[in-house]
Order: sequence, then structure tokens, then C-alpha cells
Amino acid sequence: MAETAREIADELRERIRSGGLRPGARLPGEPALVKQYGVAKETARRALTLLVSEGLAVRRKGSGTYVREFQPIRRVANKRLSQEGWGAGRSIWSADIGDRPMTVVALRVYEAPAPDDVARILELEEGAAVVVRDRLFAVEGEPVQAAVSYLPADLVRASPITQEDTGPGGTYARLAELGAKPVHFVEELRSRMPSQEETERLHLTEGTPVVEIYRTALTEDGKPVEVNRMLLDAGVYVMEYHITG
Repeated sequence: MAETAREIADELRERIRSGGLRPGARLPGEPALVKQYGVAKETARRALTLLVSEGLAVRRKGSGTYVREFQPIRRVANKRLSQEGWGAGRSIWSADIGDRPMTVVALRVYEAPAPDDVARILELEEGAAVVVRDRLFAVEGEPVQAAVSYLPADLVRASPITQEDTGPGGTYARLAELGAKPVHFVEELRSRMPSQEETERLHLTEGTPVVEIYRTALTEDGKPVEVNRMLLDAGVYVMEYHITG
């Protein structure tokens, strides 16, 4: 009996996870899958597309589909936002990637009127100015996350937060120096398909969704001091949370 695309993808996924198909290995092509499983070409194509959308495989035009060599990023939200990290002058990225090389590309820092939703979250008047930090993060040369931070301009205007390099510990360490240390964070997550512009910016493969995260940083007295909209390549991230009951 011909198997479904899901069943074929399940078998290939198991071969990848067991090491039978190693990073960089070429997956069986559509003709091989048609012959092996007795399915239509479209079913074989969908099976490979499932692995691509899960981030386990990548398509190379004119060559085939290969097991992805990029190792997933484990994003431990509780750890990356801990004051023990940025308070000691470390980047919050160090909690995610360790010693893996990370670069910031396409960085823009500018002042602009706050978008309506940002003004509401930051408890600002309509049209109030915010400092915007718009950047793209690449790990091992591969774009993995786009992020745009909004901070009240009246609070941060004269600080290093308005510079490209915010210094050791990043934005949160500088906020602490301004007397607005963030101690509480709220993150809202949702998964969706990206726009064409987002696909191009993150170099996403066909069918890959994104994880959109809105994070609000608040001071001890509950004052919001930053809104950060992050867009993550869902194919390269593992989300991990530690919850104490």
C-alpha cells in the first residue's frame, strides 16, 4: 500500500535523528521515493517539503534536498534574560549559542514616533518619540532572527543605547545605569507564515514558518521600558522554558 507524505517524512526524520542520514547528506530524491514507496511524485515532493518546513532539511536548486548542517539554537528564555548574564556584562545571546560566532548585520538605530501599539504598551502619549533599534542576527553566517526594539526616547536619548554598540551587557545593562533596570519580562509568542519580505530577510526556505515574539521589559515598579518584536526562523530554534510550580 502506498504510504502518505507524512509517513515517508516520519521514516526519513527517524533516519536523520538516528544518524543514518548525517548533516550534509543528500536525501533520496522524488524519483527514488516514488520507486521505494510506490507513491505519486506529488506525495514524494510533499514528504520532502515537510522536512524542509521543520528545519531538518534544505533544498539546493538544481541539486536536491539535503540534511541541514546548521545545529538548532536552544532558546532558554528564563536563562537568557537572567540578570546574572547581562548584569555581568555578557550578551543575552551567550545563553543561547555559547561560543558559536554571532554577528549583527543591517543594524539601524534611529528616533521616530512610536507606533500606536508600542505607545500603548510603553504607556506613552500618541506620537511620542521612541529610539528604535532594528537589526538582523546571524549565527555562523546564517540569518536566524530579526529584531526591532522600541525604547522611550526621553529615557534613553543621551545614553549609549542610541549608539550602534551599547557596551557590555547591552541595552538592559544601560537601562540599569539609567535607573530603569528591567526585572520582569513578558513574552507573547505565536507561529505564522512569513511575508515575502520576511522570507527574503531571513533567507527562509520554502514553507518555513516563523515564530513572532513580543517582549516587554518592566522595572521593579512595573514601568515598561522596552518593547522588542522578534522574528525567529522556526526551523532553527528549540524553545525551552523552566517553570516552577
